[in-house]
Amino acid sequence: METANNRRNARGPPPEKRGSGMMPTITDIEDPSALYSLDSCQKIVQEVGVPPRRAWQGGYQPDDSDTGIGACGWILTLLSWIIVLATMPFSFFVCFKVVQEYERAVIFRLGRLLHGGSKGPGIFFILPCIETYSKVDLRTSVFDVPPQEVLTKDSVTVSVDAVVYYRVNNATVSVANVENAHHSTRLLAQTTLRNMLGTKALHEILGDRESISNDMQEVLDDATENWGIKVERVEIKDVRLPVQLQRAMAAEAEAAREARAKVIAAEGEQKASRSLKDAADVLSLQPSAIQLRYLQTLSTISAEKNSTIIFPLPIDIIQHFLQDFDTDGN
Repeated sequence: METANNRRNARGPPPEKRGSGMMPTITDIEDPSALYSLDSCQKIVQEVGVPPRRAWQGGYQPDDSDTGIGACGWILTLLSWIIVLATMPFSFFVCFKVVQEYERAVIFRLGRLLHGGSKGPGIFFILPCIETYSKVDLRTSVFDVPPQEVLTKDSVTVSVDAVVYYRVNNATVSVANVENAHHSTRLLAQTTLRNMLGTKALHEILGDRESISNDMQEVLDDATENWGIKVERVEIKDVRLPVQLQRAMAAEAEAAREARAKVIAAEGEQKASRSLKDAADVLSLQPSAIQLRYLQTLSTISAEKNSTIIFPLPIDIIQHFLQDFDTDGN
């Protein structure tokens, strides 16, 4: 014990822990049993001096104290400038790059993203050997979502495909925050389509395509915002039903149409019988009205130019003969 105390006294007092970057040990804590408490952990983090991190457009970026390239980086940058100046004007063919109006260039120097965001459109300058760049197309892209087998809310299996229109909204974020923004957006669109249609019934999918497309567009837009992607439009192209279900729905629709046709025919017969009854009542008021009806019927038949000959026989004559026959028989 005396030897250990002598060694500790020989080293002198411990340095200030705050800002020194040294991790405090268990012997520096008065109560070692409180090492794993929340307060003690927060105290250790504060004493160690962990550099704070701040959110940056969906990713994370270290603070200004951690953004330097270091002495080695500055040496490499100086050597790169020396090479550029020594090989002028041939180095201009390598250092000057051009991007189109619809493109942006994201530049990395020694693996770090340059400040200022993306470059372009037009001409920009890069240092050979230490800088690399990636071109990002800002035009609207479109892709077809492959047909997805979806089980609806009412336990019907349907195959649904869609089309998605999107564009890169932030070139820097699309390169720095996600490995492949386009492929990730495609996979997310497939899963979102299955998840959303799984909560809908079959009649909702067939009748409310526009509302489903709008909801899917909002969900995709919120999810891809941290990737620098803007989803502009989503459209459901086709909904394929099983063959047995198509036959059943067709038979149901045909039966419903036949039932409506029979009801309409019965209503027409009812209205026609009522009209005939009213016509008979009108004709019974005048005996000569039936003769006029006969003449009108003959006029209609003769206008058709057919070979049928109709000879009307007045009922009064037949009635007279019938009366004579009854008298002779009696």
